[in-house]
Amino acid sequence: MIGIFILIGAYRYFAGLAERYGKTKWHYGVLAIVVYFGTQLLFGFCYGIYEAIYNPESIEEFNYTAYSGVNMIGWLLSIAAVYGVYKILEIKFSKEDIKKTFPEIEDIGKKEL
Repeated sequence: MIGIFILIGAYRYFAGLAERYGKTKWHYGVLAIVVYFGTQLLFGFCYGIYEAIYNPESIEEFNYTAYSGVNMIGWLLSIAAVYGVYKILEIKFSKEDIKKTFPEIEDIGKKEL
């Protein structure tokens, strides 16, 4: 349930960023979802491999429905990954926006035909 709230927030923030810079909103919303699930899967695989190597008996007794510290760590890592990608895109878009304004400045004062 908490993951759904994280996904909704990530989608909305990425869509807002895309809208602010004139990009397609749903593309970047889907990117947020992919980053979240990718981080969750990567963390889950890494933790599963760790458990299989260091405590093979725990695999048979593993409870997939319980909230645990591992789930919370996974959520925090996913939020950090989504935020990191958001900041990278924000910096990239702002640099692109600055590059677009320079040709307009050079055209000021030219006589139009």
